[in-house]
Amino acid sequence: MRQPLFTLQPPTFLRQFLKLTAINILSNVMVPIAGLLSVAFLGHLSDIRYLAGVALATVVFNYLYWTFGFLRMSTTGMTAQAIGRGDEEEALLIGLRHGILALLLGVAIVILQMPLRQIGFAMLSATTEVATAGEAFYNTLIWGAPATLINFVIIGWLLGRSQSDRVLILAAVNSGANVALDYWFIVRLDWASAGAGLATALSQYLMLLVGLVMLIQEVQPKQMRVNTQQLWDASALTTVWVLNRDILIRTFALISTFAVFTNLGSAFGTVPLTANALLMQVVTLAAYFIDGIAFATESLAGLFWGQGNVRQLKQLVLIAGGLSLCIGVLFAIAVVSYPDPLFGRLTSHIQVLHYLKQYVVWLLPVLGFGSLAYMFDGYFLGLTEGRILRQATLQAVLLGFMPSAIVAWYGHNNHWLWLALTLFMAVRALALGWRWLHHHYKTEATEAD
Repeated sequence: MRQPLFTLQPPTFLRQFLKLTAINILSNVMVPIAGLLSVAFLGHLSDIRYLAGVALATVVFNYLYWTFGFLRMSTTGMTAQAIGRGDEEEALLIGLRHGILALLLGVAIVILQMPLRQIGFAMLSATTEVATAGEAFYNTLIWGAPATLINFVIIGWLLGRSQSDRVLILAAVNSGANVALDYWFIVRLDWASAGAGLATALSQYLMLLVGLVMLIQEVQPKQMRVNTQQLWDASALTTVWVLNRDILIRTFALISTFAVFTNLGSAFGTVPLTANALLMQVVTLAAYFIDGIAFATESLAGLFWGQGNVRQLKQLVLIAGGLSLCIGVLFAIAVVSYPDPLFGRLTSHIQVLHYLKQYVVWLLPVLGFGSLAYMFDGYFLGLTEGRILRQATLQAVLLGFMPSAIVAWYGHNNHWLWLALTLFMAVRALALGWRWLHHHYKTEATEAD
């Protein structure tokens, strides 16, 4: 007999979910706060080109780092499922396989930094001064690539084990060091965008050092020697490859959407580029709050899936979805209602502040639909359903974003550009929601048989 979709009885995991969510939000929010402070340091320099240059260069790093976000995502889902099955050995092997892959990819990025820079900046539109400032940021930040990618794996592995408290410590180390070094390099030493990149790179290495200490405490050397013999199991490597391939395509499509959004804004002029960058800082800040829920959803979804607990999976989505939507909408309402307290602290350029106020209302639909999309991302990542995530994101790009973005380009209209981003979030949320309903009832029917 099919169970009702909605029930009034509180789930047994609610306390664990709320605890994970709270810790994840605390650890996540430290990252954008550090980024906002960096933006504020740059935004109050006499020349706006440094802030615009960092915004432009960030697009390049979104490709480099977010593209390899599968290292964190697949590690979390696979580890959580292994823990759900009670397989500690496999959980350790998952972390080792992804850690080695992260190291190889990070070293490759450093070696290929010059052609990557040339390709990345050739795809973007900016004045010579803005591009020069962006390249200065790139040239220092790129050296942090190995540490950044390995940190992805460490965070993913800890999240998969529901050890969000340790992730919080790592986030505090990274963000605290980043803010302190930003102040020293940008304000005190006047290194501008180059200082911002160096501060971020050094903070990543400090975070890696602390993370490795945590792992040494968690894993015994004897376990490492035994498990390394099974690292190259063919079936396990195939599973890793297929999942990471799908997540890579999904993430690349996601990043490309934001990159096109930023690049079109850049083509509209320096002021639109900077204003859109500041508004996207708000989207990013809200996303870190919402991702706290998504990460908790990811950890518990993988755990429940490993245990074969379909009922709790359903309850998890309903609770996480409602909480995500509330946070996203309330966050947008607060910023739309009182834009000056936030944006006035990020930049002192009046023309930018005046311009962005015309577009701040777009935060409401973007964060409303986006909050549901992020939550469903966490759910399907926990189930390691990379194919579903890939298809939903490609549909959102082709059916949601591109048509409106083309109109924005030809009409030179920033409102159409924000409509494109809204439609991207909406199609993504609806596609994933539909797949969840289909997946839920299909799994429930299988369990009943």
